[in-house]
Amino acid sequence: MTAYPHLLAPLDLGHLTLSNRVLMGSMHTGLEDHARDYDKLAAYFAERARGGVGLMVTGGIAPSIAGWLKPFSGRLSMPWHVARHRKLTRAVHAEGGRICMQILHAGRYGYHPLSVAPSRMQSPITPFKPRALTGRGVERTIEAFARSAALAREAGYDGVEIMGSEGYLINQFLAVRSNRRADRWGGSYGNRMRFAVEIVRRTRERVGRDFILIYRLSMLDLVEGGQSWDEIVTLAKAVEAAGATLINTGIGWHEARVPTIVTSVPRAAFTWVTRRLKGEVKIPLITTNRINMPEMAERVLAAGDADMVSMARPLLADPHWVAKARAGRAADINTCIACNQACLDHVFENKRASCLVNPRACHETELLIAPATLRRRYAVVGAGPAGLACATTLAERGHSVVLFERDAQIGGQFNLAKRIPGKEEFAETLRYFASRLEQTGVKLRLGQEAGAEALLTGYDAVIIAAGVRPRRAGIPGEEHPKVLSYLDVLAHDAVVGPRVAIVGAGGIGFDVAEFLVQSAPSPTTDIARWTREWGVDMTLAARGALLKPAPEPPSRQIWLLQRSTGRPGARLNKTSGWVHRASLKAKGVQMLGGVQYQRIDDAGLHTVIDGAPRLFEVDHVVVCAGQEPQRALADALAARGVAVHRIGGADVAAELDAKRAIAQATALAAAL
Repeated sequence: MTAYPHLLAPLDLGHLTLSNRVLMGSMHTGLEDHARDYDKLAAYFAERARGGVGLMVTGGIAPSIAGWLKPFSGRLSMPWHVARHRKLTRAVHAEGGRICMQILHAGRYGYHPLSVAPSRMQSPITPFKPRALTGRGVERTIEAFARSAALAREAGYDGVEIMGSEGYLINQFLAVRSNRRADRWGGSYGNRMRFAVEIVRRTRERVGRDFILIYRLSMLDLVEGGQSWDEIVTLAKAVEAAGATLINTGIGWHEARVPTIVTSVPRAAFTWVTRRLKGEVKIPLITTNRINMPEMAERVLAAGDADMVSMARPLLADPHWVAKARAGRAADINTCIACNQACLDHVFENKRASCLVNPRACHETELLIAPATLRRRYAVVGAGPAGLACATTLAERGHSVVLFERDAQIGGQFNLAKRIPGKEEFAETLRYFASRLEQTGVKLRLGQEAGAEALLTGYDAVIIAAGVRPRRAGIPGEEHPKVLSYLDVLAHDAVVGPRVAIVGAGGIGFDVAEFLVQSAPSPTTDIARWTREWGVDMTLAARGALLKPAPEPPSRQIWLLQRSTGRPGARLNKTSGWVHRASLKAKGVQMLGGVQYQRIDDAGLHTVIDGAPRLFEVDHVVVCAGQEPQRALADALAARGVAVHRIGGADVAAELDAKRAIAQATALAAAL
């Protein structure tokens, strides 16, 4: 018996049966790009195979040099590339898993001067203008896909996924937005889809019937000039007839103005579109995006929205997701919070991917959590993300750990973050750590302020994770009654008037603006409300499923201000910052840089902008001017000769960087 009978049911594909309905979706890690990293990549996939995933798909592998995502990125086009890929397949098969290789041709998304596309049209996300493929070039590209698939079979893969969505080359052929050809590969939809269908047909001919062939179908382009629903159904049927084993759902181009995977997107926000394709084809359908817990995955499958669910980032966060679900231990899952900070942001910055809540992701061979050779006694002060990660990792290794927290609950700054509309997922991390504390035997002391005297004896070392305190803005009149700190607003529920100036446009300033401008409950809990706000056509009548956004009225008038010149929010995370800026802009929030603060008085906030005085006649001024580390306890202990380590905000108070805090805490605990 299981709580997830649909999720954990086997799936018969004819020539083989998958053990469950979980697909680990394609996720570029940066380890695919160099042969020297394939041992690390093999360890990464092997751990997820041990965790029970039914089928995995690699990050995108180019079938040719022209198809590179960037210079010298992952490629399988020559026989001598096969050996490195065999490392992955052997590691996965040794753990009883199944793995497919994704064949991805970047097309005009390629970040290099050799890129090609259906037409000579530059994308808005790369500086390189592609060369238009000739008719012979199109044929060579189709052959490159088929050849890459054949090499993948030789390397031991169980199948391939052909990437036909997200705005990459195949998707570019399908949409009039990017295909202006007048030959047999352009014009009518029958011509535009010929490229995709021929790739599937010739690939199937090359690899035989006993090989999985997944086609990643863009079911929602979410761009102007995208495909119509009738065209997508026509393509799905043609792809099935050409030999696809499975159809996987793709949502949105990378240049779309609609967010598709960030934490503010509702859970399972797009499974309805996969359901619309049910009955149009007979092969199994995979649905995707923002499915991160077994209860949601089971609900989606039980409702008949799809035959399988795809998750990528949730299996970065917890490689044993499936095994825990099977064992009835969903509360122990380290849930993906869809922050993108260590996964997608790293990839777009040419760094190795990892995970904010699981820094071992993609570092399995380096960040080892081994049993301690000598059991020691540690005190950890502060139960925010850094303290929780450090305490539980130390205890997992066999050390005796006491965790002190002056508040009545664990979580620290995450208790503020989880209140922000669109960041409700942060509560899942605290649920996970609460379970970890109990499992690892950490002695938790809530409501206790740990003083220096109490920590002088009884411990081999003290880890200070006591966090931060808000920094003052240094504006004359800052003591005025209408001035609030972000803690007053988020932690103490201060009453805030209808007109608000926020001083500081970093991450916290944006969070406070989101908190103050959104209506309750948050649209992130309601798919229909969210799609209206962002302009997604759930009727699928509009081409590209794109409508004019219809944001709900703001609950307050807000000015978001910063001292530095330039665009507020420019330093927010690369793959999610644009979403915060767009969301606030839609709510009428005015974001201004280059602000000189003069004073605060009964009239409001006096400033100078571009050399001209400006008065913001507001009811409240909320100060989000950064943080300072709390180091007094660490300094006092060090002065008395106690071995002290500082982690998290107590070490560096930079925009409450939870990614750095958890990684630092875990690495320290693994080394002690």
